[in-house]
Amino acid sequence: MTTHATHKANDHTADAPLFVAFELSEKTWTLGFTTGHGQKPRERSIAARHQERVLNEIAQAKRRLGLPETAPVISCYEAGREGFWLHRFLQHEGITNHVVDSSAIEVSRRQRRAKSDGLDVRKLLSMLMRYHHGERQVWQVVKVPSVQAEDERHLHRDLETLKQERADTTRRIKGLLSSHGIRVTTLTKLPEQLDQMRLWDGSPLPAGLRRRLLRVYAHHTFLSEQIAEVDALRREKLRTSSDASMDQIRQLMRLKGMGINGSCSNSW
Repeated sequence: MTTHATHKANDHTADAPLFVAFELSEKTWTLGFTTGHGQKPRERSIAARHQERVLNEIAQAKRRLGLPETAPVISCYEAGREGFWLHRFLQHEGITNHVVDSSAIEVSRRQRRAKSDGLDVRKLLSMLMRYHHGERQVWQVVKVPSVQAEDERHLHRDLETLKQERADTTRRIKGLLSSHGIRVTTLTKLPEQLDQMRLWDGSPLPAGLRRRLLRVYAHHTFLSEQIAEVDALRREKLRTSSDASMDQIRQLMRLKGMGINGSCSNSW
């Protein structure tokens, strides 16, 4: 009977997973390990993005917590600046990982945690175990795109960033002129316009202001050239690519009132 009970316990241990939570920061990562509720988590700090240390700490945790080397590992971390490379690395090592949306994590009303605040590793471990045991409402798991799909998003996002930067230069130029009582409606021929502009007393623009305006305008022009280049590349890719995501964008563009920007935003 003793032998049978021992054998049964060993079988249970062999099936038990190691739960791992990552608390990520720029310089240091904190890893939390446990095998279940009621057990004090093992916590370790390592240098950020140190892949070998991650695997070593997982192996050590298995030994310290009495799990065999073959025990399955289930992990999680909050979506953030690390993106999805860590998820792909963990999957490559045979680890089941969940990237969770920090804005959709269950939060106690009494705590009033800001959405930008990171959860500590113990809280993540607790929620990971609850999620593993069927409580799907504790958080929302991010759908991780393929490497190819993620890479294709850069083109559209690059274009959006360039447009935002150009809009910033437009606001800066108009703001500088407005502070001297001058209003412009277009920047198409700003260098020529500057020659005609006059201050409240009829005097020309001061040399320092003029130089600053021309520097900002040069950046504005550069961004416009970059926008045209990226937009042309995007349109060419849309015309020639046979990828499924591009087919979806083409279908959206056929809808009345949907242009290329709106279609790409909905898909990417």
